[in-house]
Amino acid sequence: MSTARTAGLPAPSRPPGEGLPIALLLPGQGAQQPGMATGLYQREPVFTASMDAFFELMGREGTELRQDWLAEHPRVPLDDASRAQPLLFAVGYALGRSLLERGVRPAVMLGHSVGELAAAALAGVFDLAAAARLMSARSAAMAATAPGGMLAVAARPEDLAHLVAGRSGGGRQTIAVGAVNAPAQTVLSGLEPHLSEVAAELAGAGVTARRVPALQAFHTPAIAGAADAFRRAFDTVPLHAPSIPVRSTRTGRLVTPAQAVDGAFWAEQLAEPVLFWPALDSLLRQGDFLLMEAGPGQSLSMLARRHPHIRARRSRVLPLLPARAGDDLGTFLAAVSHVHP
Repeated sequence: MSTARTAGLPAPSRPPGEGLPIALLLPGQGAQQPGMATGLYQREPVFTASMDAFFELMGREGTELRQDWLAEHPRVPLDDASRAQPLLFAVGYALGRSLLERGVRPAVMLGHSVGELAAAALAGVFDLAAAARLMSARSAAMAATAPGGMLAVAARPEDLAHLVAGRSGGGRQTIAVGAVNAPAQTVLSGLEPHLSEVAAELAGAGVTARRVPALQAFHTPAIAGAADAFRRAFDTVPLHAPSIPVRSTRTGRLVTPAQAVDGAFWAEQLAEPVLFWPALDSLLRQGDFLLMEAGPGQSLSMLARRHPHIRARRSRVLPLLPARAGDDLGTFLAAVSHVHP
């Protein structure tokens, strides 16, 4: 029996040269890199057209975004939400469109943070014009939040509970688990100076922790106000059931038709933890897949390689872009050749 059928998913297209159904992974905040995917721009037609369409739909904001994306020394830092968020969305969406136009149709999509919105757009939950408005609203909402950041910690969430408990300010929790990326890979997210205090405590205890490239406290109750502001942007956006299944990293389960047409479902994930590992584990326990990462940095690919089913070669990982700045076009074409010669 097809692994996709055992997962309760529609039978996927299986282009020549690849026997496994495709699960498209779309990364989020922290995956951004200078010049990410610019090697495909003006060289891969569908990617270029998709990026240009997104920039044009964003108007003047899109013009400035494209300039900073292509600039060696951008005017606004890439890690700022006003740059990282829309660019990660656009690159993931454009890569996904490039696959779809080649007849490579994923059986399912799974997005991390803003990558989940790219998955929703690719699945037809909302169109690109709506996506441009939503990304502008999301960036504006995050820009209004207090300074913060994120820490990737080599520990389980339960090991960090003592660092989270009791930290509050202004009547709100200032530190929280922002993402569960792997069994011993947890992201703490929070406001400053509390996050720096936690980083110092972890260093003193000999626990490995590194800063995630982010200037805001994504996926914590501390930015609930931003999630509320973002939700209002959905009031004028027509929403539809996904044409391609989307496994949510908010719930770990497939997005239902009712959830897909509820703007609050998409907005509230901004202030809730990203359950990447539970979502991935649930997917791989129900079937075998070729995991194709549509975004820069290969961060999700590296996390996925920790899964027992990947280590046992039951499922495979295939990034569409290099881990660091390099041959974007060559890497993309080589990956595509595995599934669509």
